[in-house]
Amino acid sequence: QDNSFEQFIINYCNEKLQQIFIELTLKEEQEEYIREGIEWTHIEYFNNAIICDLIENNQTGILAMLDEECLRPGTVTDDTFLEKLNQVCATHQHFESRMSKCSRFLNDTSLPHSCFRIQHYAGKVMYQVEGFVDKNNDLLYRDLSQAMWKANHSLIKALFPEGNPAKINLKRPPTAGSQFKASVATLMKNLQTKNPNYIRCIKPNDKKAAHIFNEALVCHQIRYLGLLENVRVRRAGYAFRQPYEPCLERYKMLCKQTWPHWRGPARAGVEVLFNELGIPEEEFSFGRSKIFIRNPRTLFKLEDLRKQRLEDLATLIGKIYRGWKCRTRFLLMKKCQIVIASWYRRYS
Repeated sequence: QDNSFEQFIINYCNEKLQQIFIELTLKEEQEEYIREGIEWTHIEYFNNAIICDLIENNQTGILAMLDEECLRPGTVTDDTFLEKLNQVCATHQHFESRMSKCSRFLNDTSLPHSCFRIQHYAGKVMYQVEGFVDKNNDLLYRDLSQAMWKANHSLIKALFPEGNPAKINLKRPPTAGSQFKASVATLMKNLQTKNPNYIRCIKPNDKKAAHIFNEALVCHQIRYLGLLENVRVRRAGYAFRQPYEPCLERYKMLCKQTWPHWRGPARAGVEVLFNELGIPEEEFSFGRSKIFIRNPRTLFKLEDLRKQRLEDLATLIGKIYRGWKCRTRFLLMKKCQIVIASWYRRYS
């Protein structure tokens, strides 16, 4: 119920993770259909980029305002920080404050004067402004670092490398908020170079107890985690997509015309393959570079046919090998019989 600076930066990280989830699933999914020339009706979804911008914008973001308050001369308090937020973010649709000039919040008695509220993707969260400036300005004094660096214990000395007199930097150390923002940016950059798989965990109750299912809580999580939009996109779209070359390479054994070699474009080979298998046209679509399969059961059918075909091919290979082995043994016995017979006739 009481949220301060720590919960604020944790929720900021959650917003960034939700943003990359949206970009890699909902946004990228629909853009790929358009890129591949697939007929598609755009499905609306909430993009939380506006909330991330509210927090991390270099000029008008909350973290930028907090750093500015920590660095400016004069009397700096949590109240002056809140006043600055009210001036800069008063009209933002996801920011609320009792001191805000926006009249719709002036009569909101559930919001104390010393708090502000952000409408995150997972719901509204109220933050106590008390302690924001001190926690963001939590700096390790330079003389303390130097004293610890002079310790005889090697571990303590290694923990405070900034205390080395040869590396003294008179520049003001970065604030806690800016350090966290840089760490989140590094994390996002790292995630964007990967192909992540998402596992969404739903809490069935707040008591962390077994056999208790709170339907309202579960529905709240499903709604605000963006799972409804994700399901709508998946159900309206295609469950599986693959470039033509690997698709033809994997399933060409199912068609006599494409097995063992197809002497033409990969897309034409996939078209021949799917027509030969009798797959309904509404179950797949041809993109510019990929084949799109709508229903998972179509893919399961292809895999079952492939598995059966592999068994048939294994049986055929075994049959041919056994025939070759028996014939080789027969020819060797026949050759030996001729040699024995010729020598027998010579001496008989």
